[in-house]
Amino acid sequence: MTSYAEYVEQIAKLQSLAEAARKNEIDGAIQKIKELMQLHGVSIDDLSSARSAKPTKAKGTVAAQFKNPETGETWTGRGRAPRWLDGKDKEQFRIKG
Repeated sequence: MTSYAEYVEQIAKLQSLAEAARKNEIDGAIQKIKELMQLHGVSIDDLSSARSAKPTKAKGTVAAQFKNPETGETWTGRGRAPRWLDGKDKEQFRIKG
């Protein structure tokens, strides 16, 4: 039966072999990338300025449209209406101006 110490030793050896294999694969991948870049005339600058995602539209804040005069709470008119407007005419609470 294999002991714990033997398993630990085997694990260490396997980790060392795995790391060496990883380095070899990375080296091969880098070489392949360099060859493809040279073949197609691509430079590092081309990679950094590659097509980026569309710029996102800046999200601004929306001015409040309604105000509860008792508490000072406001509502933009977007999304779910606040409870203080339940059963009331919201136009009575519209902010003038």
